[in-house]
Amino acid sequence: MRLANGITIEKEETFGTLLFSALRREVREQNGDGTPSDVIRERTYDLKSRTQGRMIQVSIPASVPLRDYAYNAEVDMVNPVVNTIAHVTFGNHADVDWYIKADDIVLAKRDGAQGSGQPAQPRRDAQPDKKA
Repeated sequence: MRLANGITIEKEETFGTLLFSALRREVREQNGDGTPSDVIRERTYDLKSRTQGRMIQVSIPASVPLRDYAYNAEVDMVNPVVNTIAHVTFGNHADVDWYIKADDIVLAKRDGAQGSGQPAQPRRDAQPDKKA
């Protein structure tokens, strides 16, 4: 069983501050004989979630370039969706696995930062300070 469109979440309330940890794994497509191919389908990263109080894993498509941010760099997920997959077990019960997918993982945009690790550029329309 899967949810049709996943669960859209409020990122800040659910995860709080996210810190980059590392690439966890690359999922590869399979050849016709069932062996892994050289084609990467998605990458899963470990992120530290302050609100959850633990590491979470987030998968992004392989079409996004490899993310190799500094350890503990503050990051943000682009369009995260939480989904589940259930496995029927003995006695009409089910085990449910949760997973998170996002369109990308980018450096966080915080006060005065543009998300690139560079300080914000001054606005061109800003007026100089008037001296009294």
